Amino acid sequence: MIYDFCALIEKPKRVDIYLSTLFNDFSRSYIQKMIDRGYVFVNWDKISKNLKIKNKDEIKIEIILEKLEKILPEKMNFDIVYEDNELIILNKEAWINVHPVPWENWNINTLVNWVLEHCKYSLPNIWWVERPGIVHRLDKDTSWLIMIAKTDTMMKYLSNIIKERQIDKYYIAIVFWKIKDRQFKIESYIWRDPNNRLKMTTVNPINPRLAITYWEVLEFVDNKYTIVKIKLETGRTHQIRVHLSSIWYPILWDKVYWNFRVNKEVATIFQLHRQALHAYQLNLELYWKTMFFEAKLKFDMNRIIGDLIN
Repeated sequence: MIYDFCALIEKPKRVDIYLSTLFNDFSRSYIQKMIDRGYVFVNWDKISKNLKIKNKDEIKIEIILEKLEKILPEKMNFDIVYEDNELIILNKEAWINVHPVPWENWNINTLVNWVLEHCKYSLPNIWWVERPGIVHRLDKDTSWLIMIAKTDTMMKYLSNIIKERQIDKYYIAIVFWKIKDRQFKIESYIWRDPNNRLKMTTVNPINPRLAITYWEVLEFVDNKYTIVKIKLETGRTHQIRVHLSSIWYPILWDKVYWNFRVNKEVATIFQLHRQALHAYQLNLELYWKTMFFEAKLKFDMNRIIGDLIN
């Protein structure tokens, strides 16, 4: 479980005290152990536990679950798009946690539980981390293609090509209003909102990072909503949602970056109760050739789109 955020404090404070207060599910000694093991960074540098952090310092912490015996194998139904001896690619439903979350029945009904059941603990040196073989992630209420490595070699390979941006990722989204331009590009700097550490922004972000997104209009729904195909050149947190909202074409039912009243209207009309965003295609070099993987739209989005793009 990786957290990446900016500290919002009035005066300098020891990092272990700050983090143990912020993550009250974990003790101060546990946080200190994570710092000693190199799982905590401040402004991209490894630190010591007596470091004092300042306002707007960027903190990255990877929480490691040391007692995986509490996370049990569990049979669940997942749509397997592809599987071989080294790799699984799933079309994951929205609202299913990828990894255990301490405050949400933390050790059941997650993708990790399914992996442990499906692979029968055959994940040698990568499954001691709380996300066994899972190399990327998206928002919980987005449906998407997800890759799961079954071997160390595949884990390292996928992590590297993701880091080097050697995977093409395509998404389908349904947005408010009718977009006039058929194709366009958004390039801006985004990162943490100085007024809300849980949000990203394009307006005066803390520690801004370049984000580039390409869009193509596919069709319209009721002459009021637009179906768009999206390609990411960069992979910033909430990038698609922030970019669309910044140009006033927000994703339907985006609870963070749009208006509650309008979202409620969409929920009533379309019976949609999560953001209308689906990661539907991955293109990557695999086994010395380019491979393409696609995932069908889930029922709730397909009900809105129908045959418009099929």
